Amino acid sequence: MKLAITGGTGLVGRFLVEDALAQGDAVTLLARQAPPSGFFSRPVTHRPYALGQRPELRGFDAVIHCAFSHLPGRYRGGEGDDPDGFRRANLDGSITLFEAAKAAAVPRLVFLSTRAVYGDYPAGTCLSEDLPPRPDTLYGTVKWQAEQALAELCGPGFTGLSLRATGIYGPAGPGRRHKWAELFADFRAGRTIAPRRGTELHGQDLAAAARLLMTAPPGAWNLSDLVLDRHDLLAMVADLTGIDHPLPPRATGKLSAMATDRLRALGWRPGGMGLLRATLPALI
Repeated sequence: MKLAITGGTGLVGRFLVEDALAQGDAVTLLARQAPPSGFFSRPVTHRPYALGQRPELRGFDAVIHCAFSHLPGRYRGGEGDDPDGFRRANLDGSITLFEAAKAAAVPRLVFLSTRAVYGDYPAGTCLSEDLPPRPDTLYGTVKWQAEQALAELCGPGFTGLSLRATGIYGPAGPGRRHKWAELFADFRAGRTIAPRRGTELHGQDLAAAARLLMTAPPGAWNLSDLVLDRHDLLAMVADLTGIDHPLPPRATGKLSAMATDRLRALGWRPGGMGLLRATLPALI
């Protein structure tokens, strides 16, 4: 396939680029700057692009849209003190890209959305694709509105898919920091760590899902794997490193997890705890 990928140097986007390269796809990176030499395992083509621009997309088999403008390290609250700019870049900019893809006769567009579209359902709710989104953050709202805009563009010859992904973990690109870098540094230093439990997904499992969905019908698809408590994660880090600092207490209360039955029915099988354990040595 011939793929155009936005946001390909980010933590999530890099997994999608590397998966495409491993499959022998021709990848064009749509980004402000070309990636540093050696950032990817194989060469990619670079085409200058920023959110809000209308790139030339004729000839591509699919576009994967991961680019997102936000404050460093923050998605929820990533607008800082500029909510209007955040909306223009991430909603208006995404819609412009969707429209450009359809106008260029690109048959398929995959949009990286988020579990944040579900918003304020009570803790313990099983979050399935059948639940109406009700986001309670600007981040979730922008993603949900972009999902709706993509769905409205779908029709004969143009399929749009929204990947409602949970938190993504895994090795970062050269010179970048993975999502748990600060947490692990705090643990090494013996700092107090607040209890937390969340849902997690390895980046390579997200890439496998995106690959599988290249032949799926349009719509939204949940992507999630583990329910992981910081206590258990750091216990594994302690076993690998010999760090003997106290572990944070386990988090209390219920957690809403996403149902992934639709995707599993297509044959998707995430790596679970086995993949987490295999990945941790590369993150420490």
